[in-house]
Amino acid sequence: MRGGIDETDLRIIRHLQADGRRPFAEIARDVHLSEGAVRQRVARLRRDGLLDIVGVVDPVALGLGVMATVGIRVHARSAQEVARRIAELPDVTQVALVTGSIDILAEVVCADGDHLLRVLSEDIARLPGVERAETFVFLRLVKRTTGAAADLLGSRSAR
Repeated sequence: MRGGIDETDLRIIRHLQADGRRPFAEIARDVHLSEGAVRQRVARLRRDGLLDIVGVVDPVALGLGVMATVGIRVHARSAQEVARRIAELPDVTQVALVTGSIDILAEVVCADGDHLLRVLSEDIARLPGVERAETFVFLRLVKRTTGAAADLLGSRSAR
């Protein structure tokens, strides 16, 4: 067992990543457990914070045509507070504290260029502690997956 999960958990997770609404009875047949056992494992994974089942939308299909990653440099010792405040912004979909020449990476989804400009200049740049931000606008999203973590764990246990 790695990180609180075993091979059966990984197989269940892969099924749910492919289709988060897949019936537990179908998963149970594939992993050779009862439906109740699958339900209990999923409940444990969710309770332990190892699994979330969410709907993933395509922002462009919803009319939100601009996606960008913003690299943010902050004053010393303010990264966690700035990251927390950025995470509260409604147009921000993901925030990470990172190493390197920047301190925070934030993914932003906006309706258009004017909307992105407002988020950058009015929401992010004005936060206390922000020194500078560099924006990388997505021209085309080539791949977006939620399955990488389970795939990595599975490949490590196969070694």
